[in-house]
Amino acid sequence: MKILIDTNVLISSALNRNGTPFKAFLKAVTSPNQAVICEQNIDEMRRVFNRKFPNKIGALESFLALSMLTLTIVPIPDNVHKSEEQVRDIDDRPILRAAIAAKADIIVTGDFDLLDAGLSYPKILTPAQFLEIK
Repeated sequence: MKILIDTNVLISSALNRNGTPFKAFLKAVTSPNQAVICEQNIDEMRRVFNRKFPNKIGALESFLALSMLTLTIVPIPDNVHKSEEQVRDIDDRPILRAAIAAKADIIVTGDFDLLDAGLSYPKILTPAQFLEIK
């Protein structure tokens, strides 16, 4: 499966290596799965850490450096996809667009604007729901 990991899961994973988001991260980056992110994920992580966790920037950069060994960065196409209209928060729409363009099967997120969008493709799951998939 190809899985796009959303920013909130990445942030939680960088901050806590014992939680459900980190376990979902590990599953997503472990074969036979293929994990992807987009530049917006990285930019958002840096913005959040600079604003909320400035004393943990080093931990973020270490996490990103290690993560890049197993993650693929996919582009965000300029062309708007029809299903984006179902996502309330327009800032989340490029994440969906990147996932669709990358042919991701799943987006793993804790973002209710994506979780509540009612999309059938890609599947949008919480980290806990993703961990339940065999």
